Amino acid sequence: MSGHSKWATIKHKKAALDAKRGKMFTRLIKEIVIAARSGGDPDGNPRLRTAVLAAKAVSMPADNIKRAIMRGTGELEGGQIDEIMFEGYGPGGAAILVSVATDNRNRTVADIRHIFSKQGGNMGEVGSVAWMFDRKSQILIEKEKATEDQLMEFALEAGADDVRDEGENWEVLSAPESHHMVLEAFRKANIETVSAEIAMIPKNLVAVDQKHAGSLMKLMETMEEHDDVQNVYTNADFGEEASE
Repeated sequence: MSGHSKWATIKHKKAALDAKRGKMFTRLIKEIVIAARSGGDPDGNPRLRTAVLAAKAVSMPADNIKRAIMRGTGELEGGQIDEIMFEGYGPGGAAILVSVATDNRNRTVADIRHIFSKQGGNMGEVGSVAWMFDRKSQILIEKEKATEDQLMEFALEAGADDVRDEGENWEVLSAPESHHMVLEAFRKANIETVSAEIAMIPKNLVAVDQKHAGSLMKLMETMEEHDDVQNVYTNADFGEEASE
């Protein structure tokens, strides 16, 4: 077990609101389109399989999923989407990664730079903060759905690396290639998940004081609200008060 940042829990509290606005569908469709470029069969394309499972988890219609896959494979028009990872720092010195999927690179670069600047942060060069994160499978499970001992048993036997306390949820971390094995172990054990994705996980956390926590949170929420932003990651440890 190890410490938590609270950001994963904060993000997924917002997910219900995103779903109501339809923004979650937009993000998932973009991810399916991008993933399908490497092949339209989810069984042979782990990234696509993850995206399709995430779409089904929020009740996306099968036709929407099918059309997104066809856009990615080139069977339908509209698959010209660029992936960009922006790097920078927020108020208080916390590192931030912003994952973007856009059909207009120049517009999005200008928008993200403006958000960093307006909200008291600084956009950095490529590689300036990415080294502080690892790409991992991240599965969140409500604490009431399973005990720590249950998770340790199922997760570690299935190939997970760590189980963390993320406040209201348990956070199970694994290597990306173990994502589906761990997820399947939970399904067989009838343990429901809050979310399951491949994410950028900070190697170490940076404590953010109350003076900067609010402005850092505002910066990241503004990023999340941008239409082209898929995910926002940080190594900030917001603590109990900020997460509330």
